[in-house]
Amino acid sequence: MSQRHFTPAVFRFLRDLARNNDRDWFQANRERYLDEARDPALRFITDFGAHLARISPHFRADPRPSGGSLFRIYRDIRFSRDKSPYKTHLGIHFRHEAGKSAHAPGFYLHLEPRACFMGVGIWRPDTATLVRLRRLVADDPDAWRAMTTDPRFATKFSITGERLKRPPRGFPADHPLVEVLKLKDFTALTPLTQRSITSAGFVEDFAELCQAGMGLNRFICRALDLPA
Repeated sequence: MSQRHFTPAVFRFLRDLARNNDRDWFQANRERYLDEARDPALRFITDFGAHLARISPHFRADPRPSGGSLFRIYRDIRFSRDKSPYKTHLGIHFRHEAGKSAHAPGFYLHLEPRACFMGVGIWRPDTATLVRLRRLVADDPDAWRAMTTDPRFATKFSITGERLKRPPRGFPADHPLVEVLKLKDFTALTPLTQRSITSAGFVEDFAELCQAGMGLNRFICRALDLPA
């Protein structure tokens, strides 16, 4: 029987946190965070591991409470004008085994009231990585087109991310995929509903989405000489 990992309680907690984003409230509601948000997410990560291994043996589902697939709830406010101490969403990243941070190829699950989505690809790669990704697009545009037009991918995902205003230096401005070359993120997203996330069998549904989006991660791994 399919398991239900998340309940509507996770979204109630996140809505309450958004209205009370301060340390006193969070400490008073810490058990809610653990019971309704963190621990269900860690169970989801654990159970997704078997599915992920069938999609690719080179991506990791790490259920450790700290340093694993679940992002910290604490915001980095060192360089931000917004000093709210907590994120008002849950982020789960199943990254490539070669990655050490969020800036690695992977699969991403974002839980936020009325703004849930699943993502695949690489977010905010460094300059050297971007050059390699753009070079593969420029040199093998047919591979990019084949991946993005594959019905398994195209019916589920939309390529998204910030773009440069002008073509990147070293690449032709008249390249037929110049808009792809302008990308700062090589990511694709698909929206999710709270109902689907809180349904039994969501872990299997998420695995199907990851399988459908794996083509983008294969393309990225090819550009970076990583196993996929």
